[in-house]
Amino acid sequence: MSTKRELGLVRTVKAVCPHDCPDTCGIVVTVDQETGRAVDLRGDKEHPFTKGFLCQKVSNYLERVYHPDRLLYPMKRIGPKGEGKFARISWDEAIRTIAEKFRAIAASEDGPQAILPYSYAGTMGKLMYSSLDRRFFHRLGASLLDRTICATAGAVGCDVTLGTRAVTDPEAAVNSRYIVNWGSNTAVTNIHFWKIEHEARKRGAKIVTIDPYKSPTAAKSDWWIPVRPGTDAALALGVMHIIFREGWQDDAYLNDHCVGAEQLRTRALNEYPPEKVAYITGLSVEEIERFAREYARSQELFGGPALIRLNYGLQRHGGGGMAVRTIVCLPALTGDWRYPGAGALLSTSKAYPFDDNYLMRPDLVPKNTRTINMVNLAEALHGELPGPSVQALFVYNSNPAAVNPDQSRVLSGLAREDLFTVVHDQFQTDTADFADIVLPATTQLEHFDIHSSYGHLYVQANNPAIAPLGEAKPNTEVFRLLARAMGFEPELFEESDEEIARRSIRDGENPPEPTAMTGITLDDTKAGPVRLKLPSNWAPFATGEFPTLSGKCELYSEREARAGRDPLPYYAPPHEDPQTKPELAAKYPLQLLTPPASSFLNSTFVNVNTLRKSAGERTLEIHPTDATRRNIADGQMVRVFNGRGRFRARAIIAESVKPGVVVSLGLWWRKFTDDGANCNSTTSTATTDFGGGATFFDNLVEVTAL
Repeated sequence: MSTKRELGLVRTVKAVCPHDCPDTCGIVVTVDQETGRAVDLRGDKEHPFTKGFLCQKVSNYLERVYHPDRLLYPMKRIGPKGEGKFARISWDEAIRTIAEKFRAIAASEDGPQAILPYSYAGTMGKLMYSSLDRRFFHRLGASLLDRTICATAGAVGCDVTLGTRAVTDPEAAVNSRYIVNWGSNTAVTNIHFWKIEHEARKRGAKIVTIDPYKSPTAAKSDWWIPVRPGTDAALALGVMHIIFREGWQDDAYLNDHCVGAEQLRTRALNEYPPEKVAYITGLSVEEIERFAREYARSQELFGGPALIRLNYGLQRHGGGGMAVRTIVCLPALTGDWRYPGAGALLSTSKAYPFDDNYLMRPDLVPKNTRTINMVNLAEALHGELPGPSVQALFVYNSNPAAVNPDQSRVLSGLAREDLFTVVHDQFQTDTADFADIVLPATTQLEHFDIHSSYGHLYVQANNPAIAPLGEAKPNTEVFRLLARAMGFEPELFEESDEEIARRSIRDGENPPEPTAMTGITLDDTKAGPVRLKLPSNWAPFATGEFPTLSGKCELYSEREARAGRDPLPYYAPPHEDPQTKPELAAKYPLQLLTPPASSFLNSTFVNVNTLRKSAGERTLEIHPTDATRRNIADGQMVRVFNGRGRFRARAIIAESVKPGVVVSLGLWWRKFTDDGANCNSTTSTATTDFGGGATFFDNLVEVTAL
């Protein structure tokens, strides 16, 4: 009997994973032509980087698309905030209600800056992440949102040293022979790059992981270096001390392509001897000496250059920006920037020359519009920031009730009866429970978008595979409807999504200076992944050419000096560090880390039954020494707390953490916990030294048995 495929009753559609992950996988969706239903979803074997395999989360994406709890219709609140009781309404009523409220606030004494958009990376597509939404709120004159919660500290830290992100050609990393995962759980959060690392190991490379937690990546590495949380900059400076002391530096690269080598040499030799660094980091002098030797002499010892794959976890503390700035100096000392696939890799995002000014239209922002750091949402909702109090909140692409620090104060802010809240989402999240109006959003299979990546060099369009379920609408269409209701200029909002994508990549234009997307057309990207117009084995800093003011790698930053800050790398301890805050540590002596569980992506996928069952329950990994002191038995329920809040978890006693460190994998929705709290009940809204980033891993707690 012939199959539907043989009879031509199914079709396949090229799509892209939209989630906040560097891999940005190619996907092939199979659709039943008779029912219009997606019946299969798998990796695209023709994608040169992701090569046909998907993570556990996205392999179950159809369960998300057809989840029985999908939001399918607009709704309005009919019960107290937080209870999640709603009644169905029409789109016309929903849009009219929002527009009337926005107009009234804009016309009030407080003005439109009393309206706050709140979004982040629930989808990474260029259209759904940052196009008509930004135009709408810019045109409205709403408060600006500084989207800092993930990556800004590291981005700014990189910019100080390099003028851009730390980047190399990820596919060329097979050429490296000493690969350092520094604060990166690559085997879970960047699985396709982990495969490249594994291939490099087959060719003779050694894989090292520097992480306070014995993550799956650390467990699979050749060497795990358990640095104390927040002390990465000190370790990097200790490595520099040894490199300069032994004369292992690449003087030619330093002389030709860097500024400040002598000043950095003096600081490292005088201020960061291995004994001092050992005290700060919790490592032995022998471990520091060995790592410095292997890293600096990888050509001699392992037959090729070294690569540092650093990630955002190591920047989530008070000195996180400086930590990244310091680490990305190391490849300049060793000269590893010369080689394809070597040096350091944080993100490939800056390699994509999308026209963001066209997409977001920042020229529409009224003068003197305030900016609110998203990390400080608790303060914003409680009227503790300069400017008018927030009277309306529009949430999309995010779930702040789960992901924001200082969770209890975020929740009490969302519960304000005088706060008008709109949530556009695929599900009734913890945040949606507090909304006045809930709008149903499409999934990736139901709309068009175009994607860059922060982990590879391919651009690709996402083709819609199925019709929107129920009355779900994509972000772009919601903001078109709101713009019409507000009477905004049609020319700002009435272009089709495909036309916006076409113009964002400058399809058909002939710029005087070629870019990495010159010659790439939208039709090309709809057919499949297209590599940016960059050389094979791209090594952007092989001959210097750093996009800094000096044109060189700035080990010494004149810009920082002019701003009255230290122009050289240094160690900045966490805000809550036992060594510098002994009085606080006497009450809360354990450093809590909360990396994402492998079954979840931040708070995304928590409500997918298969993945939540895979995650099991909330746990707290604690060293045997710390457990014994607290009479905690393996498998016992414990309370994790500090002055900000508390949550419950089941203890796992293991040497996966150092004494003084505990780890609880996140990020659970409140409604799937037994105490209505997740780990963010204990995190603070303090920000990083550079970029105003979040400090989720800068968190002292105590643990007691229940």
